[in-house]
Amino acid sequence: MSIDWAEINAKLPYAKTPEEKERRMAMFSQFDPNGNGILSLAEVDKAMRDVLAIDDLFDAKPAIMRAFQIAKNCTKSSRSDGHGDDYIEKREFRYFLLSLRQYFEYFVAFERIDTEGDRRVSLEEFVAAKDKVEAWVGPVDDMEAEFAKIDTNGGGQILFDEFCNWAIGKALDLDDDEE
Repeated sequence: MSIDWAEINAKLPYAKTPEEKERRMAMFSQFDPNGNGILSLAEVDKAMRDVLAIDDLFDAKPAIMRAFQIAKNCTKSSRSDGHGDDYIEKREFRYFLLSLRQYFEYFVAFERIDTEGDRRVSLEEFVAAKDKVEAWVGPVDDMEAEFAKIDTNGGGQILFDEFCNWAIGKALDLDDDEE
């Protein structure tokens, strides 16, 4: 999977600058076709395809879902209609874009380890990826013990959510993501 990180970084205006804020507000309007000031997961998914138009990002559904969930829950809604907490509001949109970028990076790392392409990582896949993992997070003395720490549900496979929790704690950073 060859990712055009420059394109992704350019299309996600999450920086705290006046220019990026202006781009972000215009983008929010494109994501919100009915103009109600909140984004559903369906609206986000459609906009990923139609507005951002980056296939690799659109195909990373687990990353989109995690970014959506964390963004919609990052603040308590100020809406009086009771709908805000289940959706992304304008003030949460920057956090969504920032989270999307980060979770996409984790998704790419996860896919590089998941050689079987079944959206879960076995112990064998994890151990075989030792060099990659260490390039992203630093030395890992015991890959089997590390696997057991990541596999928090004890299912014998690392799921994307478990991988993300571990990656955040380890400050995982791909070496080719231009950031």
